[in-house]
Amino acid sequence: MESALYVALSAQVALSNRLETVARNVANMNTAGYRADEVKFAELVSKAGQDKVSFSTGGEKYISRQYGSLNKTDNPLDLAVEGEAWFAIRDAIGNLSYTRDGRLQIGNDGTLRTLTGQQILGAGGQPISLDPDAGTPLITQSGEISQNDVGIIGQVGLFLIPDDAQLTRAENSAVIPDKPVIPVQTYDTNGVRQGYVEGSNINPVREMTKMIMISRAFESATKMIDTSNESQEKAIRELGATS
Repeated sequence: MESALYVALSAQVALSNRLETVARNVANMNTAGYRADEVKFAELVSKAGQDKVSFSTGGEKYISRQYGSLNKTDNPLDLAVEGEAWFAIRDAIGNLSYTRDGRLQIGNDGTLRTLTGQQILGAGGQPISLDPDAGTPLITQSGEISQNDVGIIGQVGLFLIPDDAQLTRAENSAVIPDKPVIPVQTYDTNGVRQGYVEGSNINPVREMTKMIMISRAFESATKMIDTSNESQEKAIRELGATS
């Protein structure tokens, strides 16, 4: 009976973690370039008794890398990534992170920045400067930037994050990998699309369905705990009456 109680408690912890990630995903379903939180579950097997008892771990959170949809805006300072690459951005104190949110602006100093103020970096990791008075920039699939027939004045960098890298969240839908990134050098499978913004990779219907299923599973685990407690109380009463 105690095993049933502990199994149900482990399930509630796992479900609580999952519900937290689903709620965060739903809150960010309209955030450009946002990558959904997912939870990876494992099973622990106890051999304390004659029969094996399986417990669920609390769940290991990770950031999904599935693509979001590309939405056309026709804004020349909106960029989206085609493929698996990321934009590199740097904040005012030099922290480096990587994002799929390519909504840009030209700062007062002419530097190309994100809407939240970080510098977007070129292929060599340098900031990119544009002339605010030189007209609309043209940005090619390889990220090369030109203005008013003056030739190429910069290149938006694209970077690949290793598949086995662990990601932590940063500002502006960005992530920080625990392994070095790889600059993109060929643009057949990775590239820049001007006039588009990538949405989040969150499916609202799927997330709401998950929330309902998790809530029902949590209720079932609660009922299991209540049943286990009632059984223990009954056994104690009967043993007390017998003695």
